[in-house]
Amino acid sequence: MVNALRCFFRFLHQRGETAANLAFAVPTVARWQFSEIPKFLQAEEVKRVLESCDKSTGTGKRNYAILLLMSRLGLRSGEIVHMELDDILWETGEIIVKGKSSRDEKLPLPHDVGQAIAIYLRDVRPCCSSRRLFIRMVAPLRGFASSVNVCTIVRRCLAKAGTNTDFKGGHLFRHTLATNMLKGGANIAEIGEVLRHQDPNATEIYAKVDFTSLRTIAQPWPGGAK
Repeated sequence: MVNALRCFFRFLHQRGETAANLAFAVPTVARWQFSEIPKFLQAEEVKRVLESCDKSTGTGKRNYAILLLMSRLGLRSGEIVHMELDDILWETGEIIVKGKSSRDEKLPLPHDVGQAIAIYLRDVRPCCSSRRLFIRMVAPLRGFASSVNVCTIVRRCLAKAGTNTDFKGGHLFRHTLATNMLKGGANIAEIGEVLRHQDPNATEIYAKVDFTSLRTIAQPWPGGAK
C-alpha cells in the first residue's frame, strides 16, 4: 500500500496535478521480523483434513498422498510440484527432495507416506511422458504448473474438513509439523534440521509457540500489578 501511494503521488506530480511531490510525505511502515505467530493445526484437525480426502476416487488418493508428504515431512508446495518418479528410492526407503537453491536432500520415507504414494502410482497416475510424480487429473496430462495448484488442493481439503484457519497455504502443514515437534521436546536446532533450513534464524520463529517455556522467562509486571 505504501509503495502504491508513492507511485501514485509521483504520477500526480509528473502530470502537474500537485505542486509538490507528495511521495516524500508517505511515512515508512515498520515490518518487524518474526512479528507474527506461526499458524498451525491441532492434531485432530490434521486427522480430519486427511480423512476429508475421498480415497475411493483418483483425485482423493492423489491429494491424500500430497497432504501426507506435507504433514509428515514438512515439504514445501514447490517441492511437491517438482518431485519426480526417480526421487522415490523404494529399496532404501528414502525420498529425494529438491529444496531451495537447487539443493537435493534425502529424507526417510515413512511407511504410511510410501504406501499412499504406491497406491497413487498403481491405481491413479495416468500414463504420460512427464516424469513428474504428481500429474493433473484432466488433460493436458502433465505436472502441476506451480505451487499455487498445491495450495489450492490444501484450501479445498481444509474447507471440506470444516477447518477454519486464517492461513490456508501449503506452509500450514510445515508450521504444524514444527510446532508439534517443539511440543514433543525437540529443540530449535533439531526442527531446523528436519525443515532443512539453511539459516538457523529461520527456525527461531517457532520459539514463539512454546508458551510453556516462554512463561518461565516472563518478567513480573512493574509494581506488582495484575
